[in-house]
Amino acid sequence: MIVGVSADLEIRRLSVLRDPEISALSEVLEDCVAGGASVSFMWPMTRAKAETFWRGMADAVARGETIVLGAFDSGALIGTVSLLLQQPENQPHRADVAKMLVHRRARRLGAGALLLAAVEGEARRAGKTLLVLDTASVEAERVYLRGGWQAAGVIPDYALWPQGGTCSTTVMYKRLAPP
Repeated sequence: MIVGVSADLEIRRLSVLRDPEISALSEVLEDCVAGGASVSFMWPMTRAKAETFWRGMADAVARGETIVLGAFDSGALIGTVSLLLQQPENQPHRADVAKMLVHRRARRLGAGALLLAAVEGEARRAGKTLLVLDTASVEAERVYLRGGWQAAGVIPDYALWPQGGTCSTTVMYKRLAPP
């Protein structure tokens, strides 16, 4: 399902993650970790580790607990973002935005902003009125702020950079109008 389009980029909802999608998503994840992104993985990032992660996400997509979007440039997957719908019973209005990843060769083309707008649309359709995320990336934080997100605060030493050493993370949120 196509959920967003710009001049050269297309955002699609990946309703099923099969081997071709898992392979393409794994390539993006590997590239982002190799580039230093603090997205839950340490270096070296193997293809097997990336594929194991995405196979787990495929199961969550199949159960309806997660939505995965892909950004495509001329048919090639260049970025992704996930919406984690499954929350505790006292938080049915909330979802987490996770694994906002854009391949280094495709940055500064607007894919991040398109993915963010599309994931917000998916959240609205799912009845969510509050989104949260965390980021260690100053560049990503700028994309979120331009998209109307608010910084709630910074947590020092929250995680490790892929090559080692601690990094802080900024916790962010965005309120959404009901659908």
